[in-house]
Amino acid sequence: MEDPLVSEYITHEHDVLIIGAGGAGLRAAVEVSAAGAKVAVISKSLLGKAHTVMAEGGVAAAMGNVDDRDSWRVHFADTMRGGQYLNNWRMAELHAREAPERVRELEAWGALFDRTSDGRILQRNFGGHRYPRLAHVGDRTGLEMIRTLQDHGIHLGLDVFMEHTVVTLLKDGARIAGAFGYDRERGRFHLFRAKAVVLATGGIGRAFKITSNSWEYTGDGHSLAYHAGASLMDMEFVQFHPTGMIWPPSVRGILVTEGVRGEGGVLRNRDGERFMFKDIPPLYAAQTADTPEEGWRYTQGDKNARRPPELLTRDHVARCIRREVREGRGSPHGGVFLDIAWIKEKLPHAPEHIKKKLPSMYHQFKQLADIDITQEPMEVGPTTHYMMGGVKVDADSQMSDVPGLYAAGECAAGLHGANRLGGNSLSDLLVFGKRAGEHAATYSKQNSLGAISPEQLASTEKWALAAFERKASENPYSVQHTLQDVMQDLVGIVRHEAEMQQALERIRELKAASQRVGVDGHREYNAGWHTALDLQNLLTVSEMVARSALERKESRGAHFRDDFPEKEKEYAGFNIVVRMGAGGEMQLTREPIPPMREELKQIIEEMK
Repeated sequence: MEDPLVSEYITHEHDVLIIGAGGAGLRAAVEVSAAGAKVAVISKSLLGKAHTVMAEGGVAAAMGNVDDRDSWRVHFADTMRGGQYLNNWRMAELHAREAPERVRELEAWGALFDRTSDGRILQRNFGGHRYPRLAHVGDRTGLEMIRTLQDHGIHLGLDVFMEHTVVTLLKDGARIAGAFGYDRERGRFHLFRAKAVVLATGGIGRAFKITSNSWEYTGDGHSLAYHAGASLMDMEFVQFHPTGMIWPPSVRGILVTEGVRGEGGVLRNRDGERFMFKDIPPLYAAQTADTPEEGWRYTQGDKNARRPPELLTRDHVARCIRREVREGRGSPHGGVFLDIAWIKEKLPHAPEHIKKKLPSMYHQFKQLADIDITQEPMEVGPTTHYMMGGVKVDADSQMSDVPGLYAAGECAAGLHGANRLGGNSLSDLLVFGKRAGEHAATYSKQNSLGAISPEQLASTEKWALAAFERKASENPYSVQHTLQDVMQDLVGIVRHEAEMQQALERIRELKAASQRVGVDGHREYNAGWHTALDLQNLLTVSEMVARSALERKESRGAHFRDDFPEKEKEYAGFNIVVRMGAGGEMQLTREPIPPMREELKQIIEEMK
């Protein structure tokens, strides 16, 4: 007999519930639906507004259409090297092997990629990739991916709940049983019963002040998994994209795709110097151009040329920009200049070429800031962009250590290690979104719906509505803004132990403040209430980042400490894993990376 407390909520039943409607969530939904299982997708925002659309440069896949020396082996080695060998090597292998087929599959479903002169999918250069590898649609590849997956998924059949937010995951004993949330428009609670749940909620960028991420990126999936008892790892590795717009204010934080540099854009300081030539890591010296002329030839497809230093890994480029600013050679507003207009010296029809290759970049900055990138440089600086850390998953199935709970995309960890290569995010979505959906569908066929705890529903509802009961309380926006300042200033692109200890103390204070947050009005259209609920997720992931960064006493990939500026062998062979302890406290452990298969070791040695 159904419990009356359960029945009072708007209840939905599905085989698989997918939380997140970006590339990973939609690709998982397509796979679940194709397997004949009933699937629902929950979108915090509107369908089609996923952060995937902001991935502009392309999807990395070793198809060899532009340079036939490329292969999955080279892609695997590049990914492992970029991740400083902290990657889950099995995920890196699967990703490199399967990405070409996932791209061709997307094309078969209607994606319109740019083409080579003989009709194959065109591929461009990108930072950290040895050969031109990014299949692209101008500079709006993510948008085309979302369009294609939405069209394909809707025709297969799936239920979509737009503008809904999940506040907790539900369990039946050890295994997952569904989720509990509310619709943002009316504020009504919804109970989602499911045999399996896939988390595809993206990253944590809104924990920082300066970010390319939109408002939805509050670490929901990371926090939901943690509070459900799942393990997370690599939370110290937050990627700061080197080129986000910093001026004028109308475009501050908007990403300038790496494709600008892939098409010939160069970085200059206030003196006009291409400063990236000053600091080339020994690891990349043999692959990096010695002269601007050689770098230009590389961007134009010369197979014998080496790549320009602007296409080194993102962590390195971001730190070089920060150095120029700190040493007084920055632009007027605290960044540097990214200049693609200079190519008019090389190409007679440069403006038309730029508009064709980078149409979104041209139009959005012209319309939003009256900057013509074909005629003048952009003022850019590092911006919080991507989270390498996330839910610890099985490489083949994407299941977490909570039975029935899967994760894919940015909220899952493993593929990227200490630093993600540009373009690997979109192929990550396709490869592991498919795998998560496939295995979640299989799991759902082998299990029945789990029981729902009325006590958990009642306590969650009470917690979610508590902000309405408080008087003379903290303002939720003020608490969030303070947290963003703390993370930006104390746990940002360069870290130090004393500052991170200070950040943890401030986070403890803000946790207490979050318990005093109050909101006015009622539950319909109440943005203050939504922000108050987001605070738990932001505070949880911020603490994870700070604690994990304190634990790793070295500099590696996107994690740089000026009190430990070198890589240390002691930290080379393990990931830092975060779990909730029995008493509710946050626990960190060091877990060794399993030994790599011998043939994969040989591939890496050959590529060196």
